[in-house]
Amino acid sequence: MAFIPPDSRKPIFRFAPSPNGRLHLGHALSALANESLAERMGGRLLLRIEDIDLTRSRPEFVAGIVADLDWLGIPFEPDIRRQSEHFNDYAAALGALQERGLVYPCFCSRQDIRAEVAQREVETGRPWPVDPDGAPPYPGHCRTLEPDEATRRITAGEPHVLRLDMAKALAITGNELSYTVFDGEGGIRIVSARPERWGDVVLARKDVPTSYHLAVVVDDALQDVTHVVRGHDLEAATDIHVVLQHLLGLPTPLYHFHRLVLDEDGRKLAKSRLSESLAELRAKGARPADIRRQLGFA
Repeated sequence: MAFIPPDSRKPIFRFAPSPNGRLHLGHALSALANESLAERMGGRLLLRIEDIDLTRSRPEFVAGIVADLDWLGIPFEPDIRRQSEHFNDYAAALGALQERGLVYPCFCSRQDIRAEVAQREVETGRPWPVDPDGAPPYPGHCRTLEPDEATRRITAGEPHVLRLDMAKALAITGNELSYTVFDGEGGIRIVSARPERWGDVVLARKDVPTSYHLAVVVDDALQDVTHVVRGHDLEAATDIHVVLQHLLGLPTPLYHFHRLVLDEDGRKLAKSRLSESLAELRAKGARPADIRRQLGFA
């Protein structure tokens, strides 16, 4: 028996792909995992299109996602939330954080950050830490900029991002943050969140007025999502989501992290590496039952 929240709400699941390419087997596994758990728990299943990146998202990919999921026979509810239609929701959340002094503008390029990290490594004689994605956390050069200077540079049109001041955030939330992981068979475990290892994460850019982290937290709350089912590669990012949920007064869903589909080299499938798509498999004669059986959902 799968774990259901003690308040007995009808569980709500969501599958949330980005329309910057065609779905592959990894996406199919995630969609099917959501379908399986929603069905087992008597829950609802929503489809969300995460298209905040307007330069990479394309209408034909949205149509392809809907076609692929329909071909697989996954019964999503008809109303689809498209993030590009809800930038005002994310702006309101960002504004709430800004009003509390938790967000600051950063004008450093990737090259600037690499140079500062290298300098600090020389000064300390120690390697700079890396976040769970393997990138160096932001060293904080712009964190102490005078407000007048920051305003002047923004007014002049200088490229910048908006970062969360993680130290200030954790001073408010405390360091004892956690979330619940369920395994689909009735088992649960409490996981301690460690958002400090991510440093001052980006919450918005000049060309994209939100980030994946901020948008997904707001969307899950507005859609009353109770159960988030996604791949193990996104488990560490839950640290960021939990701290944002606490800062914004939003509920923290239950989480389940499924296995990944790997290629012959042991790497997860990816659109950027042109992993074979469901459309290509379908063109070769694959049937929905074949995909389900291959992924363990026969």
